[in-house]
Amino acid sequence: FIKVNCGAIPPGVIESEVFGHEKGAFTGAISQRRGCFERADGGTLLLDEIGELSAEAQVRLLRVLQDRSFERVGGSTVQQVDVRLLAATNRDLESMVEEGRFRRDLLFRINVFPIRVPPLRERRFDIPALAHHLVRKKAREIALPAVPSTRPGAIDFLTGYDWPGNVRELENVIERELILRPEGPLTFADFQPRRSRAEPVMVLDEGVADATLD
Repeated sequence: FIKVNCGAIPPGVIESEVFGHEKGAFTGAISQRRGCFERADGGTLLLDEIGELSAEAQVRLLRVLQDRSFERVGGSTVQQVDVRLLAATNRDLESMVEEGRFRRDLLFRINVFPIRVPPLRERRFDIPALAHHLVRKKAREIALPAVPSTRPGAIDFLTGYDWPGNVRELENVIERELILRPEGPLTFADFQPRRSRAEPVMVLDEGVADATLD
């Protein structure tokens, strides 16, 4: 299993990273190097953040995604690989195609069996289980002597937030709570959800004696 973060590859070395290179192919190529497709031969290659690829890199992927063949940089021998390809992104690739920022033919090549991972706001019933898991995980990571208890109802408070940052944001909130209350109980009383720009702000006049929560 080989994982490649497409957003972290500089455009100038994409060919070398993906296809590998022969010794002496360019300055600094002091030995032969296998690219990610060749290293994943017989296994799985994950192209993570594929929406971050430059236009030049997208073009260079077309052939290898079509017939699983390529040549190393500086080489003339065609390499054939048997690779199961996974591609992941948090971007809307179809919108990027319409805007001219992602190649339509590349999208057709990778969009064989799409799997959409829903955001937390669409699966709020998963938040309590995730939160309890992350409390145990983070307690181990920061070397707490014991997993602190959670005040009843505290986890339920987290389900009312939309979590635009999804699991990573939830993980950070839980780690912050463990830092503030390492001995427990965890209350999440200091958690201040970010307000959406579209969400109206209600201001109550403190001088109105009969103001109700409604």
